[in-house]
Amino acid sequence: MTSTAPEALQGPDAGDKPPSWPQRLRRFGHVPRPVIGLRERLVPPYTEPSERLWAVLACPPVLAARLTRWSAWGGPLLITLVAGLLRFWHLGSPKAVIFDETYYAKDAWALMHQGYEGNWKVKDVDKLILADPSSVTVPSDPGYVVHPPVGKWVIGLGEEMFGLNPFGWRFMVAVLGTLSVLLLCRIGRRLFRSTFLGCLAGALLTVDGLHFVMSRTALLDLILMFFVLAAFGCLLIDRDWARRKLAAALPEDAEGVLRPDVRIAENLRLGWRPWRLAAGVMIGLAIGTKWSGLYVLVAFAVMTVLWDVGARRTAGAVRPYRAVILRDILPAFVSTVPVAVATYLASWTGWFVTDDGYFRDWATKGEGRGGHFTWLPDSIRSLWHYEYEVFQFHTNLTSGHTYQSNPWSWIVLGRPVSYFYESPAAGTDGCPATTTGKCAREVLALGTPLLWWTAAFALLFLLWRWIFRRDWRAGAIACAVAAGWLPWFHYQERTIFLFYAVIFVPFLCLAVAMMIGAMAGPAGSDERRRTVGAVGAGVLVLLIVWNFIYFWPLYTGTSIPVDSWRNRMWFDTWV
Repeated sequence: MTSTAPEALQGPDAGDKPPSWPQRLRRFGHVPRPVIGLRERLVPPYTEPSERLWAVLACPPVLAARLTRWSAWGGPLLITLVAGLLRFWHLGSPKAVIFDETYYAKDAWALMHQGYEGNWKVKDVDKLILADPSSVTVPSDPGYVVHPPVGKWVIGLGEEMFGLNPFGWRFMVAVLGTLSVLLLCRIGRRLFRSTFLGCLAGALLTVDGLHFVMSRTALLDLILMFFVLAAFGCLLIDRDWARRKLAAALPEDAEGVLRPDVRIAENLRLGWRPWRLAAGVMIGLAIGTKWSGLYVLVAFAVMTVLWDVGARRTAGAVRPYRAVILRDILPAFVSTVPVAVATYLASWTGWFVTDDGYFRDWATKGEGRGGHFTWLPDSIRSLWHYEYEVFQFHTNLTSGHTYQSNPWSWIVLGRPVSYFYESPAAGTDGCPATTTGKCAREVLALGTPLLWWTAAFALLFLLWRWIFRRDWRAGAIACAVAAGWLPWFHYQERTIFLFYAVIFVPFLCLAVAMMIGAMAGPAGSDERRRTVGAVGAGVLVLLIVWNFIYFWPLYTGTSIPVDSWRNRMWFDTWV
């Protein structure tokens, strides 16, 4: 009798057939995607707390449903409230002009009062402002500045409300720092389809030392971070919106199951995409704060194109790249790049409507008269020359600084920046009268060490998850981190600082939250696996919170004995 075993049916050469690439990747942790419905693949549902949790809490089903619904906003708002209380606590302390506040606080005040930055040549002007800001007049002579005006407009709003004082120039930065926690909670919830993981990411951002210090200092980088995070959130909403529209256009079979359709997937025009326009505005505001937002524009553009390719492929497109090129590329470009450029130019309105800004009359009275581009408006030509001069300044900025650092060291906090330091004597400036010797009072731009060192492992986890599990969420987070970090490796001769890394801190928190979610175990794991994972994740989060509390004096400029300060200098490079 002839054998009908599977081996026999495969033919004599079946054993010599090489394994497929997914089979080869399994040794590294690759697993095939679980078989789920097309609708769930296009628009995944949000996870809900398990029935076991409600049973343990003795919560009736009606109340459980309400709590689940309310937690979508209630959880993020509660965490944001905590973040706001921390960031606004003694916001005006130290009552000093710390680090680069000496530039941005005064430039913001000048912008609000005359539309362009002034040249503050008065001797000891910072001391005069702290003593009596009403005695200081805004200089009419234009000042040469090397950053666009958006961030200074933002700082100036706080000064208009509360005056030219430390609380005033830090107020709006603290507002955006607080709102960024809310944004991250909601972004994490949408990204992971989990309210818990979204709130966890926001809670981690709340207790990150670098984000905290930058939220309480009138510098531009926190403002840049806010607009980049907002742009990412807008694109994430747009992704869901586009996939819902694809799902709505696909046919259903007799049983109501959604089916792929090549014609629809390759030819459907998605039309008006308002959230992509909003992302263009946010990126324009980011570039209008610091030019490093340009790298974000490029990275996010590539990311969204790949998202569109994935959506059309999932919907049934045989040639998804061709479909995206024909249907999506042009609308995506128009709704982001021109919108970002228009937003950037609009941010210079104060410079355009005045005649005294730096290089304002370069095209009419300076060296710019004549040339090859006289068909352009004189104001645009003058601005272009100004931007060229600023570009030359940035690319040739190689003068050394005590606190400069190499981007390789940022993720491990190799060289934090000291914004403020005093040594008050016992009984003065908060130094206890019983202290032997002096105290130390410092504001140190240092990320919470345990959070950042955990994030270093989380980034490796992201890469593994993206490459071997093909998880688009890991790729999106990695893309955002790369956009904020990798460009600085090209400028290693330039004077750069660790606090530039605040732009990608929210995405580090998303990476850690994703890794902690994996530690807790996937849905359907047995009780022992979930318990061990939850305990490990909980201990890690508590250690991070403790670490933030431990370094609290260094984040807030609180006076502590010098020995206590030395105990917190874990590495020589932190001093």
